[in-house]
Amino acid sequence: MPAGRIAYLNARLLDPATGLDETGALLVEDGKIADFGAHLFKGGAPSVRQVVDCEGLCLAPGLVDMRVQLREPGQEHLEDINSAGDAALAGGVTQLACLPNTEPAIDDVPVVEFIARRAREAKKVKINCYAALTKGMQGKELTEIGLLSDAGVVAFTDGEKPTTNAKTLSRALKYAEAFDAMIVQHPEEPTLADGGLMNKGELSSRLGLAGIPREAEVIMVERDLRLAAMSGTRFHFAHVTTSDALDAIRKAKAQGLPVTCDTAPHYFALNETAIGNYRTFAKVSPPLRDEADRQAVVAAIADGTIDAIASDHAPHDQDSKRLPFPQASFGIIGLETLLPLTLELYHNRHMSLLEALAAVTCKPADLLRLKAGRLRRGAPADLVVFDPDRPWQIDETQMKSRSKNTPFDKRPVQGKVLMTIVDGRTLYRASDAPL
Repeated sequence: MPAGRIAYLNARLLDPATGLDETGALLVEDGKIADFGAHLFKGGAPSVRQVVDCEGLCLAPGLVDMRVQLREPGQEHLEDINSAGDAALAGGVTQLACLPNTEPAIDDVPVVEFIARRAREAKKVKINCYAALTKGMQGKELTEIGLLSDAGVVAFTDGEKPTTNAKTLSRALKYAEAFDAMIVQHPEEPTLADGGLMNKGELSSRLGLAGIPREAEVIMVERDLRLAAMSGTRFHFAHVTTSDALDAIRKAKAQGLPVTCDTAPHYFALNETAIGNYRTFAKVSPPLRDEADRQAVVAAIADGTIDAIASDHAPHDQDSKRLPFPQASFGIIGLETLLPLTLELYHNRHMSLLEALAAVTCKPADLLRLKAGRLRRGAPADLVVFDPDRPWQIDETQMKSRSKNTPFDKRPVQGKVLMTIVDGRTLYRASDAPL
C-alpha cells in the first residue's frame, strides 16, 4: 500500500470558502490533501495505510486564530509555545498569529526567528507572528516594517496598546503601504479609558467600579478611519465591542476604505452582567459591554461588518486573577472554547454553519494572507473533525492551557472538537473520537 495515504470516509465535508457542504471522503497523501468530495472511493475500497470512518461527523479546515498571546519569551509560567500548542489543538486550531507583547517584544527579526524556531521544535500548531508597530510597543519610534515583512510577519500592531500619536500612526500607514503590510489597532482612547475597570454604566455605578465609556472606542475608531483614508494601507481594528464603532466601520467599508475588524467570542457570548459580584475572570480589555452592544456585535458578525472571530487568548495565572477587582489583570483564555462559542451563532440561528465556520477559518486566513482555512487539493492537510451538535460542559480543570482564567467554566455548549490534524498528523484525538 502507498505510504502516507490516509482516507477519511463518511465525512460531512465543509469548506466555507467555496460553500461546500456534502457527504464524501477526503484523501491525505504525504501530509497534503490529495483529493476530496462525494465522488471519492465510489468505485471500491481505498488502497491506503489508514482508514478513518468519520461516521457522519464534520470534516473541515483547521481553525485559524488571528489573535493569541503566547507569553513566550518572557512569561512562560503563564503559557509557552508547547502549552499554547496543546490548547490550540484541543480547540481545533491548526494555525494562529501571536501578538508581539512578549518579553522582549517582537520588534526585530531575531525575536521572530526565535519564535519560528520554537514552533518548529514543538511540532504542533503553526505559529505566525505579529510584529510591534513601534519599538518596545512604546508608541514612539517605528519598527523596521520592511525587514520584518521580509521575515514573514503577518501584520503590525502594538498589541493591547493603542497607537495614540496621530502623526506616528500616519507615518506608519505610509511606510506600511510601501510593503502592502496591514496595521492592527487596539481601538481605545487611553485617556478616557485610564483607570477604568469595566463598561461605564448603571452596573459599574452600582458596583462602585470605575467605568470605561463606550465613547473611548468609537472616538479612536473614527480618528483612525480618517487617517486610514489618507493612505491605501490595509487597516484592521481588533476586538470591536460597541454599536457606534461598528456603525462607523460599516460606513467606511461602504465607502470603499480598506478597513476590516474582528471581535472575540466573549463579546457576543457575554455581557457586562457576567462580572456579577466582582468576578475577575470576566475582566477583559476592552470590557464586556451592555446587552444592546452585545446584540450589535452579533448583528455585525451576521451582516459581515465584522470580518473574523479571534479567541483573544490572554493567559493569566491565579495570582494575577484571584485579586480584588481593581488589582486583577485584564484578559481570559480562549483557544479551547473558540469553536463551541462561535457555533452558538449557528445554534441560535444568527447565521448558517458555513458562515460561522468562515469567521474562524478562511476569513482570518485571508486577512493575514495565509494559505490556510480552506479545503484545497495540494494544500497541507490541516483539518478538524467535530460534531456541531454534541453537548458538553466547559471545565477549566480539563483545559490544556497552562492558565485557567476562563469566565466560561461550567457553561453548557454544543459543538465538540474530536480530532485535530496538522500536515496529515493527528495531533489531538478526544477519547470519543472515531478511530
